[in-house]
Formats: sequence, C-alpha cells, structure tokens
Amino acid sequence: MNERKSASNKPNNLVNVALVAAVAFAAQPARADDPAKLLKAMADYTAAQKSISATFESDIEVVTPELEKIQFASSGRMQLSRPDKLRISRTGGYTDVDFIYDGKTASIYGNNAKAYVQADLVGSIDQLVDLIQAKSGAAMPGTDLLLTNTYDVLMSNVVQAQHIGQGMIDGVECEHLAFRGADIDWQIWIESGARPVPRKYVITSKTVTGAPQYTLRIRDWKNDAVVEADTFVFKPPTGATKVDLDSGAMAEFDEIPPGTPSGAKK
Repeated sequence: MNERKSASNKPNNLVNVALVAAVAFAAQPARADDPAKLLKAMADYTAAQKSISATFESDIEVVTPELEKIQFASSGRMQLSRPDKLRISRTGGYTDVDFIYDGKTASIYGNNAKAYVQADLVGSIDQLVDLIQAKSGAAMPGTDLLLTNTYDVLMSNVVQAQHIGQGMIDGVECEHLAFRGADIDWQIWIESGARPVPRKYVITSKTVTGAPQYTLRIRDWKNDAVVEADTFVFKPPTGATKVDLDSGAMAEFDEIPPGTPSGAKK
C-alpha cells in the first residue's frame, strides 16, 4: 500500500521540483551592479586611450507614413588620436563619406556628391562634435562614445537606469545596460572584464511615430593603435566641389536618401 502510494506520488514530486526550480530561476534578479558605475568605468577607460581604431556597422530605422519600418545599413572605420585628431569613414547604400579632423580643420567629403565641406576649428574632438551638430544639424550617433566627457553627455537626460544582465556580442561577454530619458531610450553592451569597451549601442526615438532605432555594432577595437600621420590629412579629390557647411548639400552626407522620413537620433 505504501509502495503504491509512494509510486503514485513520483510524477507529482517531479512536477513540484520543476515548479520550484522554475520559480527560483525566474526569481533570480539581474546582477545588481550599479549601471551608472559600469558606464562610468567604460567612459573613463575609453577617455584614457590616446589612440583608438575600430570598425563598425550601423543600422538606422525610418518609419514610413504607412507605418512600415525600413532599415538603412552602413559600415565603416574609426581612427582617433587624442586630443584633436579623428577620422571616420562610412559606406552604405546611400552614403560614402569621409570625415577628417586634423586639429585645425574639419572636413567632410561625400563621394556620391563629389563635394566636401570644411570648417576651421582649433580645438579638441569634443569641440568638433559640438560644432558639426550645431552648425549642420547632422546626426552623429556614436560619436558621444569617443568624447572625454562621455559619461556626463550620456547621463545628462537619464531618468532611469538598469543593469539588465549579461549578453554576448560577437562571442564576447558584455554587461547589458538600459537607460531611459524623456525623448529617447538607449541601451549599451560593454565588454566585461578589464577592457570595458563599448560593443553595441542602440538608441530608440520615443517621440517619433513607431519608435525607430539606431543600432551601432563596434568591432576590432584596438587601443594604442598605430595611426599614420597622413591619416588625418584631407586632400580634396580631383573634381570635388567645396560647399558651404550650412547649405542643403549636407543632405548628401546623411545615412538615408533625400526625402526619406527622419530616422532615429540622439
């Protein structure tokens, strides 16, 4: 009798064990590390690097009047030498652009447009990014990860922050952080361990219908990279036309074709 009772209870016992395990697993919170502390560690680490090179891929979403989401993809390379030299090359279906700063002049060349713009600026990379965004209105998502005050810039409008947990980006374990603001939400995946470099960055524009996203994936990050001196020297190609920084020609340097609804921005 007892044996039959014990045997009949085995399935229920297995179910109970499974339920307890499931509840225990579900109750496990994401690691309680302070997201601001993790972001600050990344910002301090990247700002301390005198020279950096990396490749990247980006996707910018737009939402059509019919509420269809369309992505435009680009890839490129970034080279930086602090405090005042930067080069970013980006190629996509509608863009082929070279952005060069030598510490005195910022130059942007659009191969599709066969045109370039220049602005005189003696200063730092931080000042350069401010100038381009203020003068042209050009969105430059991702450049905020290269600033010396990255932490202050990223956290300036944050109202909520979370450490979601761990994630794998290109086979590398990362700390996954999520931040909320009034107009945008953004996520960042930071390499775990002694080299806390950004691996993925996603911006969600909440004030745009359909909440389009901008996604940046960073690969081949190298610190103390050897960068040739002429990397930051801009020589206009034969036949290239110089245009004004405030002119409508700046549209040719965007990641999306003219006439397309605005994409995700930060």
